[in-house]
Amino acid sequence: MRCLFCCAVVEIYGQTESCGASFATKTYDTISGHVGAPGLGVEYKLFDLPEMNYTKDTKPYPSGEICIRGPAIFLGYFKNKRLTDETLDKDGWLHTGDVGC
Repeated sequence: MRCLFCCAVVEIYGQTESCGASFATKTYDTISGHVGAPGLGVEYKLFDLPEMNYTKDTKPYPSGEICIRGPAIFLGYFKNKRLTDETLDKDGWLHTGDVGC
């Protein structure tokens, strides 16, 4: 893509609830297959999903549900406490529902 369009191409990971890009590759990074480093103020953690065999002990890389928190994370869904409680835990982690390693 870089050669074809003669421009920088970056990979980004995020969602509406995290106000867009939470992770992004650098413009000079030519290795594909990852979404880069976290943005400023973004904390991240992989939560174990033992029922799906994704844990910190998974080989060759630890894996689990991607959870993020920080000042850009939304406060909740408008007038939907049930869905908010399913998405944000008591410690402020946004459970994305995505698996990463």
